[in-house]
Amino acid sequence: MMLSTHHHLWLPSKQATRTLIMLHGTGGNENSLLPLAQRLDPTANFLAPRGNVLEHGMPRFFRRLAEGVFDMEDLRTRTLALADWLNAACDVYGFDPKTVTIVGYSNGANVAAAMLLMRPELISQGLLANLALLRPMLPLRPEVDPDLSGARLLVSAGRADRITPYLGESGAKALSDYLASRHATVTNAIDEGDHALHHHALAAMQQWLNA
Repeated sequence: MMLSTHHHLWLPSKQATRTLIMLHGTGGNENSLLPLAQRLDPTANFLAPRGNVLEHGMPRFFRRLAEGVFDMEDLRTRTLALADWLNAACDVYGFDPKTVTIVGYSNGANVAAAMLLMRPELISQGLLANLALLRPMLPLRPEVDPDLSGARLLVSAGRADRITPYLGESGAKALSDYLASRHATVTNAIDEGDHALHHHALAAMQQWLNA
């Protein structure tokens, strides 16, 4: 079965009107964002794959050469594979892609953004129509600028973040600006925090999710 390529956690809910797909940050796993998901929507279906790259024993979704410097070939290959994996998960577990919201943190946010930029046709399917990107950066610039009409995004960034700051040519602002320029609907939730998530970021997520 194709889903065997990623260790993952699937928790269906009989009350679900939404499926939350949670993509962890470096060093996380399929359980890391379960508490966040339960706070966002305790009635949702929950799906969380574990990144299948190890960096000094820490799971990630794609390789990097240094902090903020990605192995671009690996990024592209694993991003496309993850998009296929999520498509397969819809079929295997029987949830409607139009109910999906993807929540990615740090490395998980970057691979989610990369999926959107590389597989924009999945927006109309619903799988990539709603994304909350927590502490992201612009992971790549596609060779052909995609039309992201129909995509609804939250970009949660901290001004004191030294890893993916809301400034610079590759930080969260660059991502937000690029997404908006390609016709996505972008909500920016900028706080004074660092790379960690805190109550301001959570409040912004809850407001965006329920809007």
